[in-house]
Amino acid sequence: MAPHRRSRPPSPMGIRTPAIATAALTSVALLSQTANASPSEEPRPSLEEVEKKVGDLYRQAETASEKYNAAKEKTTKQKKRVDTLLDDVARRTEKLNDAREELGTFAAAQYRTGAAAPDTASLLLADNPQDYFDQTHLMDRLTSRQKQSVDDYVTQQTATTEKRQEASESLETLTRTQSSLKTSKADVQRKLATARDLLSKLTTEEKARLAAIERQKQEEAQRKADELARQQAADAERRRQEAAQGTGTSTGAGSASGTSGSGSAASTAKADKALAFARAQVGKPYVWGASGPGSYDCSGLTQAAWKAAGVTLPRTTWDQVKAGTTVSVNSAQPGDLVFFYDDISHVGIYIGDGMMIHAPKPGAYVREESIYYMPIHSVVRPA
Repeated sequence: MAPHRRSRPPSPMGIRTPAIATAALTSVALLSQTANASPSEEPRPSLEEVEKKVGDLYRQAETASEKYNAAKEKTTKQKKRVDTLLDDVARRTEKLNDAREELGTFAAAQYRTGAAAPDTASLLLADNPQDYFDQTHLMDRLTSRQKQSVDDYVTQQTATTEKRQEASESLETLTRTQSSLKTSKADVQRKLATARDLLSKLTTEEKARLAAIERQKQEEAQRKADELARQQAADAERRRQEAAQGTGTSTGAGSASGTSGSGSAASTAKADKALAFARAQVGKPYVWGASGPGSYDCSGLTQAAWKAAGVTLPRTTWDQVKAGTTVSVNSAQPGDLVFFYDDISHVGIYIGDGMMIHAPKPGAYVREESIYYMPIHSVVRPA
């Protein structure tokens, strides 16, 4: 007889076991799919976020461009200084060698006569000839001509040593500035590449919407420019009436057409030349770090425009903002420099009627635009 088999105890969940098993299998499958799936991508930014990000990147790139311009200008000056110092060291070294040869001649003569040749030879080998003289009585044994040769030698060696040290320090400074130049250049390129990448991912519809946002921004800026033009025209008319009646004084504020209230004929002529140059550059591409003649960045354009008028401006926006007299926006005259943003990273040249000529940003061209397209920092009159 077969042994008695104990029956298997029923599942505590009874008939629900298949449902649980199915749910478990489904969970395992979902987990497996999740594990095998590629890492989740970051959420796609909205068009507004892209527009703001690209704008910020262009601004940051322009700030980095101004740092690049400053480093480049400093590098150029330092290189000229290093070249001058090295040329000076070479000339002094040649004179030092001549003085050494003359002392060598005296040493040879002393040796032939049995005089104090070792003393003179020691002088030629001494690291510091002046210390050597302080410790010996060599000068007492030299003729007046020999003494003059020794003096010349000491003077030349001291001067040459100082110039070599100065040249070495200038070379170290130049190396640091060149490193800063490379860093600023890389920073600009990195930010511009990021901006291009963001824009390249936009769909055709998104690009159209972005263009619409830009048009709205331009229209609002133009509305403010027209408002400023009307206000400047009204101020100019009021001043003319006061002048005709013999009351009031000219404030020097420019009219909408650019007529100066108190500016001298010479300064107006310079401003006209600067504006004529700037207008001739309209349509040329913005290239960061460029100062003409085929392309410009913002401060490169303003510098070149005023150079055409015979006025030398510094290279960067941060220095140009200090190169003149600050005036109010309402008093802006054609030729004035208009600076933008809290970090003074952009500049344009005012042409009247609330408008300016400027080199806007990468991918754009020198153009006329409302000064209200960007937040205004200050207005400066160079001449």
